[in-house]
Amino acid sequence: MPEAKLRVGVLASGRGSNLQAIIDAIEVGKLAARIAVVISNKKDAQALERARRHGVADVFLDPAPYKDRPDGREAYDRAVLAVLKEHEVELVALAGYMKIVTRVFIDAYPNRIMNIHPALLPSFPGLKAQQQALDWGVKVSGCTVHFVTEGVDTGPIIRQAAVPVQENDTAETLEARMLAEEHRIYPEAIQLFADGRLSVEGRRVRIR
Repeated sequence: MPEAKLRVGVLASGRGSNLQAIIDAIEVGKLAARIAVVISNKKDAQALERARRHGVADVFLDPAPYKDRPDGREAYDRAVLAVLKEHEVELVALAGYMKIVTRVFIDAYPNRIMNIHPALLPSFPGLKAQQQALDWGVKVSGCTVHFVTEGVDTGPIIRQAAVPVQENDTAETLEARMLAEEHRIYPEAIQLFADGRLSVEGRRVRIR
């Protein structure tokens, strides 16, 4: 396995299936990186259990104490950033992280925060993307890895994969087929970053 140089911090709120895909890619030698820490805003997130199972540092950071503060979202992000700094994180990967990060966070990691979204952006940003695709009657949907900017799912696109929509699909069946592609392209995108092959020019990500 290549020497793991890139230190990745993963933010997750739920089951952490994309986290698991990243871990698996590292363990089989397809991704030359190390997950330095997994942080969640949900105490019972399965992602934290996945981290513990693989010997990765896991941190639950409770958002409750920040809710009544006028700068609550920014203050919470500063707390997350402190944990990332403590673990010397170089790239942040959002994996089912159900919080919108603030400018404070983005400015700390410019073009160093990735997210995976279950649609072919710019179509169907935000929540319930699979249901949005079905409601519009599209014949092809998919998933997108992109850099994170202040807008919701509007950052420069790194990697995409198409998934055909079948006539009898539900949001759940479409999601299941999308997940297989998400699990493939997210580690690929991180490896491109680790190799220093990505550059951002306006809205475009160039792959060298």
